[in-house]
Amino acid sequence: MTLRPDIVRNLRLAFIDMSGTSFEDNGIMERAFTRTLEKLGIAADSPRFTGMLGFVRDTLGQSKVRVFQHLFEDEPAVAAEASREFERQFDELLRTDAVTAVPGAEDVILGLRESGLKVVLATGYNRHSQNQILEHLDWMGLADLSLCPSDAGRGRPYPDMILTALLALDLADVREVMVVGDTAADMLSGRRAGSRANVGVLTGAHREDSLRTSGADAVVDSIRDIPGLLELPLRSHAS
Repeated sequence: MTLRPDIVRNLRLAFIDMSGTSFEDNGIMERAFTRTLEKLGIAADSPRFTGMLGFVRDTLGQSKVRVFQHLFEDEPAVAAEASREFERQFDELLRTDAVTAVPGAEDVILGLRESGLKVVLATGYNRHSQNQILEHLDWMGLADLSLCPSDAGRGRPYPDMILTALLALDLADVREVMVVGDTAADMLSGRRAGSRANVGVLTGAHREDSLRTSGADAVVDSIRDIPGLLELPLRSHAS
C-alpha cells in the first residue's frame, strides 16, 4: 500500500505522535494514573476507578490536563492536584521503568528528515514529562521540533498543535502535512486541521475501525511502514 503520488509529492511535514506510535510506555501511564487516584482516595477496585480508567483509555492521545479536568469537572482544585500528582508519579516510574522505542522508529524519523521532510514529535503529556521521555530515549534533537498541549493552547483532538507546528517551521499550507498516530484523537486533530494525509498505526491504543472512523486515510501495522507508504527506503542509522 502506498499513498497517491500527488499526496507524497506535496508533503513537507510529518507530524508524529509519541506514545504508542514512536515509543512504548510499557504500562507506565496506567500505573501512574492508578497511583494518582489512590492518592486521591479512589481505590483501584472501586466502580468509580473502573469508569475513570475506561475514560482515560478512550481518550488516549489527548491532553492529560484536560482528561483530569473532565474526570473532576465539578472539582477544579482536585483536577489540578491530580494533574500535578500524575506528573510526580510518572516521573518516579520513569526513573525505574524504561520506556522503549517502537522498533524502527528512530530510523524512520531520521530517514524522513533525510528525504527533505520536517518532523515534529507530539504528545499529550506536559513539557516536563515529554522532555523526560525524550532524554530517556536519547531523542533530544532527533526531530525538528517537539510539541505538547501547552505549546499550542489545546491538545488533541483539537488542531492546535498541528497549526502551531506549521507556524513554528514556517510552512505555508496545512495540506503539506502528514499526521501519524495510534489514536482516534490523532486522526481527528489531523482531519480538523486539514492535513493532507492522516495515517494510523496499530502499535498503540486504538484499532483500525476506530482510526478509520476518526479520519485515517491509511492504517499500517507500525511507524516502520511509513517509508513504504511514501515509497522511501528504510535504512538503518545504527552507529
